[in-house]
Amino acid sequence: VQLQASGGGLVQAGGSLRFSCAASGSIFGINEMGWYRQAPGQQRELVAIITSSGGTYYGDSVKGRSTIFRGNAKNMVYLQMNSLKPEDTAVYYCNAKNAESSFWGQGTLVTVSS
Repeated sequence: VQLQASGGGLVQAGGSLRFSCAASGSIFGINEMGWYRQAPGQQRELVAIITSSGGTYYGDSVKGRSTIFRGNAKNMVYLQMNSLKPEDTAVYYCNAKNAESSFWGQGTLVTVSS
């Protein structure tokens, strides 16, 4: 499985960003896709995931400000983040899981200025 992510950038506090992640390759068995992030000096943490049945889960720090959803194509997942805060500054990684493995896309940097 290969993941192509996009959507990072520089944004002012209070602004919004939309991320996209496209999965390719052996996508048939993917049962979960989502986003994680890692700030400098911090551990990687969950942002949001969506399961193959449509269930969604959000990290506590982004609940109420973020929405993860699928596109018309099942291999596309989007993350909308609103009311961005400086503490949202991090490298964001797309992730996909099947029964055997976890796959990571390249990171996309988000910088939120105050």
